[in-house]
Amino acid sequence: MKETSVEGIVADNPLKSIWKNFINGRPISPVGMHGEILRSWKRCKAWRINPNLTRAPLVLTDNEFLDHRKLYENLLTISRPIMENLYRLVVGGGFIVCLSDEQGILLDILGDEKALKGAQVASFVLGASWSENAVGTNAVGTPLYLDRPFQISRSEHYSLFFHQWAGSGAPIHDPSGRTVGLICITGPYEKVHAHTLGMVVTAVGAIENQLKVEANMNALVVADNYKNTIIESISEGLMAFDSEGTVTHINEIVASAIGLHKAEVLNRRLDTVIPKRNSILHRIIDQKERVTDYEVNIATEQGMISGLITTRPIISRGNLEGTLLLFRDIARARQLVQRLSGKETQFTFTDLIGSDPKFMEPVKLARKASEGNSTVLLLGESGTGKDIFAQSIHNAGSRKNGPFVGLNCAALPRELIATELFGYAEGAFTGAKREGKPGKFEIASGGTIFLDEIGEMPLDLQTTMLRVLETRTITRVGGQEVIPVDVRIIAATNRNLAADVYSGRFRKDLFYRMNVFLIRIPPLRDHKADIPVLVAHFMKVISAKLNKNQITQISPDVLAIFNRYNWPGNIRELQNVIERAINLCKGTVLLPEHLPQELLSAEEPEVFQTKPHYEVELIRSLLKKYNHNISRVASAMGIARNTLYRKLAKHNL
Repeated sequence: MKETSVEGIVADNPLKSIWKNFINGRPISPVGMHGEILRSWKRCKAWRINPNLTRAPLVLTDNEFLDHRKLYENLLTISRPIMENLYRLVVGGGFIVCLSDEQGILLDILGDEKALKGAQVASFVLGASWSENAVGTNAVGTPLYLDRPFQISRSEHYSLFFHQWAGSGAPIHDPSGRTVGLICITGPYEKVHAHTLGMVVTAVGAIENQLKVEANMNALVVADNYKNTIIESISEGLMAFDSEGTVTHINEIVASAIGLHKAEVLNRRLDTVIPKRNSILHRIIDQKERVTDYEVNIATEQGMISGLITTRPIISRGNLEGTLLLFRDIARARQLVQRLSGKETQFTFTDLIGSDPKFMEPVKLARKASEGNSTVLLLGESGTGKDIFAQSIHNAGSRKNGPFVGLNCAALPRELIATELFGYAEGAFTGAKREGKPGKFEIASGGTIFLDEIGEMPLDLQTTMLRVLETRTITRVGGQEVIPVDVRIIAATNRNLAADVYSGRFRKDLFYRMNVFLIRIPPLRDHKADIPVLVAHFMKVISAKLNKNQITQISPDVLAIFNRYNWPGNIRELQNVIERAINLCKGTVLLPEHLPQELLSAEEPEVFQTKPHYEVELIRSLLKKYNHNISRVASAMGIARNTLYRKLAKHNL
């Protein structure tokens, strides 16, 4: 292209004269001139753009261009085929088809060899900036500035050198509406047609549609990744089936449970993955039943697995498309139930406070018991701390991370104890849950079950308990399936079980089964030396709980009363008395006036009496049965030989 000066331009059309007058600062009459062209010229003049430019002033270096181009790889990949199609429509006419970024930097160029050589003179090359504030009004920068398709021809260009060109440009928008680039056709002005801009707009539409497809595909990929991450991160196993029962989704938890890889399960029917003999599971899936925490036992090639399943229908536009199944391992479910509704193990051996040898001896035995898994029988009056002993043994043993489940056999109606202990099967009785319910033994599997007040257990259940102790299995009420349970049993009672055996209230064989590791917990009256340290402990804990930390002392008279009192309610009674006194105390010292009347009126310790006639008859019966073998009689009563000798002397036997 031949360079032409502003003054030497030939006025071959009215716009040239308008442009010449505008550039020279003379008044103009923009009749027939597009308003956007005039506004663009005014912007260019304000930006001090040289109207005599012969080339684009800003071109990226090769390295800069390569780095910049990497940012637009997706746009380039999508645009290139469409640019090639567009170029086929104008090939041989001296036209150039180009792609720029949103700033007007040229990213890709197609054209005839002659046209490309001519464009190089004006730096219409890769990496050149053809923004409006770089080269003035042009078919790349001006449409980008206006953010709409626009055509620039001849003297509409701000720079004189480009007056022999004509171009049509249209911005490219991504699915969010953000401008990401531009397609332009430029070439000799005499060969430009009115429909050229329409061709460019059509090409841009095709690019934008493909960008939408790409965005949707990316969104689907992201959503799929989110879905897979969620599926694998949940603690339950998950499977999804289509309406024909084919597995469409599965996470690693279920795949591992049934001993298969996910790829071996996907797109297969359930009956080819899990044998049909699991009739309950197949029935639920085939009939698309809706169940919640339904217990199932699934036979796999790896063996039997037990779990709770929850199923929900997959509905799309009102149509049933499949079924979602959640699987929770029964052992984890039991631990969760125990943690949420079972007995919390908050006590350890540090909570067994005392120093009296009569108290420390059973603590020593309890520590030894915690080292194994043998059944423990705790004997002691109410309030002596049998529950604390049981929790301490559990928390110090190998099962401390397993559940600790407690049941007070005296706190439940007779007819409910069996279902609480052993659970019930599906449809065991009217009002039972459809899927059945696990009992305390199942929930405690892997941990410890604490049977408080075992002496109150009905005789018929004692027979069942004996079988559990012998076989370590249970059968639910109304069921047939034998379920193994891995539990340690700690039992406790305030009754004289030996006497109950004699009277027929407690099975002898069960007593011997329970009497593996016998621990007798003394009443408080037998280790009164521990009262001061117990009082100090309870004062500290209870004062903090009641926000009465100012109470720091106890009157010597109160301690004297405590030592005189017989404590029939044992340590629990002492704790309650101190809590009552702290509530009543207004100062800093606990005084006798803060104590209940029964303590104030107690003068001498009460003599603890058992039922002597039961004990006498029991000893006589056992002496006769074992032919006066002292060792065997003492063992049957669960006492030491020296204790038996004292009882023989006491009763003149």
